[in-house]
Amino acid sequence: MNRRARDTRTRTRGALAAMAAALLLGACAGNAPPAPPAPAPSAASPLPDTVPTPQGLLLTADFGADTVSFVDPERGTVASVTVGRAPYGMALGADGRAWVATAEGVAVVDTRTRVRVALIPYRTATGPVTDGEYRGGGMGIALSPDGAHAYVGVNVPGATGVLEVLDTARNEVTAVVPVGRRPFDVDVSADGAEVYVTGHDSFDVTVVAADALRPRRIEVAPYGTEGGLASWLKPHYAVVRPTDGHLLLPFEGERLAVVDPRTGRTRIEPMTADTHQHGAALTPDGRLLVVGTGAVRPGDGKGPSLTVRAPDGAERVYPLQGPHEDVAVSRDGRTAYVTGGHTRDGYWNGITVVDLDTGATRRLAAGARPLGIAVL
Repeated sequence: MNRRARDTRTRTRGALAAMAAALLLGACAGNAPPAPPAPAPSAASPLPDTVPTPQGLLLTADFGADTVSFVDPERGTVASVTVGRAPYGMALGADGRAWVATAEGVAVVDTRTRVRVALIPYRTATGPVTDGEYRGGGMGIALSPDGAHAYVGVNVPGATGVLEVLDTARNEVTAVVPVGRRPFDVDVSADGAEVYVTGHDSFDVTVVAADALRPRRIEVAPYGTEGGLASWLKPHYAVVRPTDGHLLLPFEGERLAVVDPRTGRTRIEPMTADTHQHGAALTPDGRLLVVGTGAVRPGDGKGPSLTVRAPDGAERVYPLQGPHEDVAVSRDGRTAYVTGGHTRDGYWNGITVVDLDTGATRRLAAGARPLGIAVL
């Protein structure tokens, strides 16, 4: 009997009720194995305030602090900027501004001067400003191709989430659209016509027309939804495939959901990592990178990894030390940067740098529980 068959049988047992109560707000806070010790802090010299930010640094959203960190990929953190409580995702504009989803609002950071220039409060009430995986406030965030709008998925504890639309010239929220529960990720079509919001706890992607702001729900549940809030088998992050506009959502290192947002149809392709999966990104040549966080329960899957999936479906799986959350790729497509922050237990304060050709890795101390990451 394979692992998924065992999982299905397990979810039907009476013990599920107790587990569901314990995991009422979602199932990404389980018994993750402890991560190996983080590397020692780097000896990188801080950047003076008067020095412009060099090209090629990394920017991380420090979920364990109130900051974003500027990280030299060879030496570690060289500067930090206070942005707001528990920053999660971020989007980087062509003008050098970073839009950071925090528990308090969307922070706007000028990455050239390393200054927060605005903090835009949410229009939606999300309860007390707190830390932790289930805190209210912004999660996924994306920019329109022309940079005129930022779209942030806002978690409302105990309720469905919303997509808040920001006018980036006026630094204010202009619209609110209902979406699924706990919007882990937000993506935008290449032409800017549609916004895609991944609802972790509602097993769905909400397609929002950028002009009329009408939402349309697509269920994405290759294992079914019978586990409800207690299920581990939920969508987390998506990427938009540029060749056809389809959404790619990895599940458990076993199934890749390929969603056509026009028709709402989902096709399932096999994957090979056999691990709980979170962050995803695309390289310039179309390879899909997927972060594996490790087995949900001991003996039920393999350890942390980074999957490198070619457009034809061929995969290489590179093992990682300890859980990770999200991934960004260098401009030349040769190097991946994987954040160790992780939304579950077992996170660590750093980044793993992965050579995508050889699988060679090195760990770099950086930030404080870093989640979102971008290459400047």
